[in-house]
Amino acid sequence: MANRHRGEIEAEIGGTRRTLVLTLGALAELEQAFGADDLAALAERFAGGRLKARDLIRIIGAGLRGAGEAIADEDVARLAVADGAQGAVRIAVDLIAATFGAGGTPS
Repeated sequence: MANRHRGEIEAEIGGTRRTLVLTLGALAELEQAFGADDLAALAERFAGGRLKARDLIRIIGAGLRGAGEAIADEDVARLAVADGAQGAVRIAVDLIAATFGAGGTPS
């Protein structure tokens, strides 16, 4: 079961209930992928509310890897999510909120 106090969420991805968490390693991975200089810049990018499909794949993939799954973004892209793109957006937003809090900025 996911522990929100540790930034974990649960989501059904690829027909399996999975835990996702943005650990420091996962956040560093996202900083590099998005060209963000630091966590504040990464949070600011997410707070903009405009995410590409590729962004969703990266965020969900980093969250799965942060929770210990050995999965590449290419494999994440092939996994079905309930409600399609809208469901993927919901997962990414929930994960970001669990990591950065409701305000979307690091504390």
